[in-house]
Amino acid sequence: MKKRMRSLQSTRPWLRGCLIWLLLVLLLLSATGCAGTPTGRESREAERSTDLPLRKSILVLDWTPNTNHSGVYVALEKGYYREEGIALEIEQPPEDGAEALVAAGRADFGVSFQDYLAPALAGSQPLPLLAVAALVNHNSSGIVALASSGIGRPAELEGRRYATWDLPVERAMMENVIRADGGDPGRVEWIPTTVSDIVTSLETLVDAVWIFYAWDGIALDVKGIDHSYFAFADINPVFDYYTPVLITNEERLRQEPDFVRAFLRATRRGYEDAIRDPEEAAEILLRHAPELDPELVRASQVWLSDRYIADAPRWGWIEAERWDAFYAWLAEEGLIARQLPPGAGFSNDYLPE
Repeated sequence: MKKRMRSLQSTRPWLRGCLIWLLLVLLLLSATGCAGTPTGRESREAERSTDLPLRKSILVLDWTPNTNHSGVYVALEKGYYREEGIALEIEQPPEDGAEALVAAGRADFGVSFQDYLAPALAGSQPLPLLAVAALVNHNSSGIVALASSGIGRPAELEGRRYATWDLPVERAMMENVIRADGGDPGRVEWIPTTVSDIVTSLETLVDAVWIFYAWDGIALDVKGIDHSYFAFADINPVFDYYTPVLITNEERLRQEPDFVRAFLRATRRGYEDAIRDPEEAAEILLRHAPELDPELVRASQVWLSDRYIADAPRWGWIEAERWDAFYAWLAEEGLIARQLPPGAGFSNDYLPE
């Protein structure tokens, strides 16, 4: 959920694309260190006996465990990775994410996002990253405001305070949806701030905040707070990009395609179980991350269970037209260095049938 366990709104570092390069260099020069330490339960699950020789594998999350990741934890808990010969370790990322670790070969897989991948793919020396599965089929991000604010559509942000990260892609998307609704972005009061508490911020500092509904929106529902919400994808289909996705290293794909397929087979089973039984998936996630709010996790899990696959032909499928349309828009807006060719940055070839 885009580094948002403290709040899904707390950071959205579009500038990470540049920082990834620096971290990648440091990683390649370093012979020691790692992104984090797997929990004791994850290690014990990975070490259980199996008839197959276990191949250790590292998955780096985008932040702390949340319902975007439930299928992975279900597959881990039920032994699906062990059945595929995989001893999975789940790690939390450094501050700027999983991309550099995966590109450097220090992790086999990572959780990332289509917008975060863009600068890494469009640079003069692209990072060897490829998205191999979508974890959630549609972008669930949008703008939320308290119902008492009277804001119910983008144009009504005129004269109101919006919490901004002051990042190019965020500003461009916001201006696009405001104009599309007949509003004037120049009349919005852009308040640079990092929001850690959605409710307090909306009551005191700002009138509107960018959130991911699967977490912050559900949190408002659970607390019984009346609010309005409009999703970016409902206003402009080009913003229905993929967030989050599973990524791997292109060299890993060349050297171990069967291993990647085995990992995705196990992961698919976990997500399909989470879809069939969200209550069970929530309890499994809470066992691995007991610090989470149980009521929020259970409600979020039910909400996401219909959205992991949604209208895709099968789990993990990435639709080329949607993927390419977002990258084309980024290039048109000058938000990436160059136009990416169709199909750049993803593949459905390793998904289980």
